Amino acid sequence: MTGKTTRQKMLKKTIEDYFVPWIKPLKMYVSDHIELAWQKPGLHRMMSNENPVPPSRKIIKTILKYSALANRYPDQGLSVRSKIAAINGLKGPENVVLGNGSSEIFDMIFRSFVTRGDQVIQEIPCFGIYKLRCELLGGKIVSVPMIYRDNQLLYNTDALLKLVSSKTKIITIANPNNPSGNFMDNRDFVKIAGTGIPFVIDEAYIEYSGLGKSQVNLIKKFQNVIITRTLSKAYGLAGLRFGYLLADEGIAGKIAATLIPWNVGTISMWTALTALEDNRDLEKKVKYNNRQVAFIIKMLENIPGLISFPSRANFILFDAGPAGYKGADIIEFATKRGIILRGEKTQYGSDGWFRVTIGTEKENQKFVGLIRDFFSFNNSKKNRLKQ
Repeated sequence: MTGKTTRQKMLKKTIEDYFVPWIKPLKMYVSDHIELAWQKPGLHRMMSNENPVPPSRKIIKTILKYSALANRYPDQGLSVRSKIAAINGLKGPENVVLGNGSSEIFDMIFRSFVTRGDQVIQEIPCFGIYKLRCELLGGKIVSVPMIYRDNQLLYNTDALLKLVSSKTKIITIANPNNPSGNFMDNRDFVKIAGTGIPFVIDEAYIEYSGLGKSQVNLIKKFQNVIITRTLSKAYGLAGLRFGYLLADEGIAGKIAATLIPWNVGTISMWTALTALEDNRDLEKKVKYNNRQVAFIIKMLENIPGLISFPSRANFILFDAGPAGYKGADIIEFATKRGIILRGEKTQYGSDGWFRVTIGTEKENQKFVGLIRDFFSFNNSKKNRLKQ
């Protein structure tokens, strides 16, 4: 009778009843702005923190070479992992785990530590992947707002530490932060590392300031520190999906146990090695980016009410709220002029947030021109209404 009753109950279930409860409200992550860019290639892609400089000849040569071996499974990446370890002053490949972009790296890290009901602490605004991976595992994201003061977004480490509890399984910080583009104070990293809680430092944009700004040395002092990086930004290989983590050998080994076999393809792996060995090309791209960041900020600094945030990355965050304008209106205006920008949700009492990714020189000049035109036209309109 019991067996029959159980079968009857099972027959009444739908496939939705078998999903874990916490995944039911979740949806596939879709970057609408990237979809728009591919659907309308005539638009300028100044929204996704991509590198506008195309791959070098060395990179193309490597891609072509290993595309001829696409019928073969890749190895475990000992060559590129050894190179990454050497660059960062670590013992060897045992300190490095490779991923299909740093997004997969975060997936592996979170699956290694987070279960249902656990908490992950982040400072916001920040990269959305932390929340996505946490909620997929049934965890709860705990967000600490950065301090918006004197036209800056500042890390709030003291508030973060006060929220640490027995449920805290990961603390994650982007350094420099996405989207504010600034670094956290070195002393704050030591404070957080001292909790002993798995501490993930996202260094996706670190190369724009040089590895001297990295917190990689903390790995040698604190076993709980994990550094994540990607070749999508300064190296300009977003389409090849290559990321990695740096950690204590024991920690890296445990996290590596979660990876899907052959998660990084042959072409991506060997192309990454070529990029890591080409210091001249990286230096060229970094200098170009930093010069263009300075150009855009300089050209827009005199617009009343437009706040720009000094950036150590390949994007610049703006707040037009003090000038009385919505970021959404500026983004719409830019799209009509052929440029896709990125928005930010309403925060700190302002709906004027928008962000630009560094593009080609022509694109950056076009962006500066359209922002000036937007403010000139709308300020004139305001003045006419006052008269």
